Amino acid sequence: MIEADSFLRPALEAGYDFYTGVPCSFLTPIINRVISGAAYDYVGAASEGEAVAIAAGAWLAGHRTVVMCQNSGLGNAVNPLTSLNHPFRIPTMMIVTWRGGPGIEDEPQHQLMGPITPALLDTIRVPHAGFPASDNEVPGALAAAGARMAETDLPFAFIMEKGAVRDDGIDVPPAAAPVEGRLADLRERGDRPLRYTMLERMTALLPESAAVIATTGYTGRELYTVADRKQHLYQVGSMGCAAGMGLGLALKTPRKVVVCDGDGAALMKMGTMATIGAYAPENLIHIVFDNGTYESTGGQPTVSGSVDFAGVAIAGNYRAASRCDSRAGFETALADALASPGPHLIHMRTARGTIEGLGRPKVAPADVARRFRDFVTR
Repeated sequence: MIEADSFLRPALEAGYDFYTGVPCSFLTPIINRVISGAAYDYVGAASEGEAVAIAAGAWLAGHRTVVMCQNSGLGNAVNPLTSLNHPFRIPTMMIVTWRGGPGIEDEPQHQLMGPITPALLDTIRVPHAGFPASDNEVPGALAAAGARMAETDLPFAFIMEKGAVRDDGIDVPPAAAPVEGRLADLRERGDRPLRYTMLERMTALLPESAAVIATTGYTGRELYTVADRKQHLYQVGSMGCAAGMGLGLALKTPRKVVVCDGDGAALMKMGTMATIGAYAPENLIHIVFDNGTYESTGGQPTVSGSVDFAGVAIAGNYRAASRCDSRAGFETALADALASPGPHLIHMRTARGTIEGLGRPKVAPADVARRFRDFVTR
């Protein structure tokens, strides 16, 4: 057993200052010390997959990151680990607890995940090692993990067994007071414009310093077709993770960060909206382009027709939110978001369809991530 600081201090010296994750009783000492320590940033995520996306955003802002989760939650993180970190070559150090591990009588939900945890990490090509068991093992373990991540630009996991770290309690900082959010209804209830048209207007109106993350599917492809810029990141896969990535980025850069989300993607990880509201980055603009369909997979309907994303955002502590269904309403909402502190949500209902001959990004995801990171950190 080691003290939390025996791991965290050398990790901080190696540059790991951004932590995110979902609690597990095995992780309690590490999470409590990070929350209590002024040297660390900690974002408590609504899900493990969200935590992976948040860490990816912080990496894009130039930080070394740590994702912490229970091994049962590892299943929730498989999608972004394989379809975000892998294609974009984004490393993060992980601490995964080993509930139901060798010789441990545990709860029923761990009976399968316990025995298969190392094999699951092997299957998704995340190299791993045991969490260091003594103080003198920590420097070598961190060095080995760092060397592997530097070699592959991919995540590395420590598997933590029960009782690996001593619990020294927690000093919880005071929670931020809820805000009285502004809700604007700018709907005209006429013919709706295409999402492509709104992306054109958005691109024309944003300052050159803004960083833009577009969700997977047609949204990213349309943004690429409108204009391929170094400040644009086109997600592939990792559906639902654009907002989490935007949150991690916005917390670590003064730039305006714009997330171009979709209705299906936003529905997939609506918990991220609560996390955004809780950490409340003033520079984040979250746009949900809503045409009511999973368009790139054949136009199957989503359930967004009965969802008030702007109302959800205000309930979740966003500073402002707007409902729009026209070009004029969108431009008014975006102008307000650019001129006042956020986080802002713009719920823009659009028509179905896209342009003919829609392009696909010809820049490899790993290259997109690195030119984007260079832009953000310059």
